[in-house]
Amino acid sequence: MIEFDKVSKIYENGARGLCDLDLFIEKGEFVFIVGTSGSGKSSLVRLLLKEIDPSGGNIFVDGQDITTIKRRHLPYYRRKMGVVFQDFRLLKNKTVFENVAYAMQIVEATNREIRRAVPQVLALVGLQKKAKAYPNQLSGGEQQRTALARAIVNRPPLLIADEPTGNLDPDTAWEIMTLLEDINDRGTTVVVATHAHDIVDDMQKRVIALRNGELVNDIGVSNIPEIGGIIDETEDY
Repeated sequence: MIEFDKVSKIYENGARGLCDLDLFIEKGEFVFIVGTSGSGKSSLVRLLLKEIDPSGGNIFVDGQDITTIKRRHLPYYRRKMGVVFQDFRLLKNKTVFENVAYAMQIVEATNREIRRAVPQVLALVGLQKKAKAYPNQLSGGEQQRTALARAIVNRPPLLIADEPTGNLDPDTAWEIMTLLEDINDRGTTVVVATHAHDIVDDMQKRVIALRNGELVNDIGVSNIPEIGGIIDETEDY
């Protein structure tokens, strides 16, 4: 599903984002990306979103070399993925229903498709009773669930979550992670960049740890009891 082949990213100020990173994520996996500030997590996410280009190497997503995509084709590439951010990024002047529907309007879904799909995805994230509410009328957890519904309404094969629980209390954070796990169980590949090591410890998923742009640990589910070593090596990410 995702392959980084000796990918490097050096910024104009000389800062190193990634250094010769080799990484492969299978279709249908649930993977945590962890590391301290400056470890390369943000660079990895931005490269996947094609917000920045690598300085070297190739990145493949669903068999496509995204390093060669022309700018005019980016909207079509990004339809393959849903994205959830720490700060929700909801449209404040639109209701919950309209925020989710907007993602479908961008891909030119019909009104009939929107009327059918949006209630279904709102029910999945437990927001069917909040469809007419505006973002300022929602709790932080409800806003993040709206963002999650928007990210998955077009059924993308890949979901990227960048610090999805960073602004949430612990109980709400677990609700969001449970939803992400449910989405993964339905076949979506899920990649989560996070500092929340308590969640990482308990969820028993594959964990990829970065430090100074390099991969320092890649712990699969079968080896998850060793995760404490990841925490030590990444200085309590």
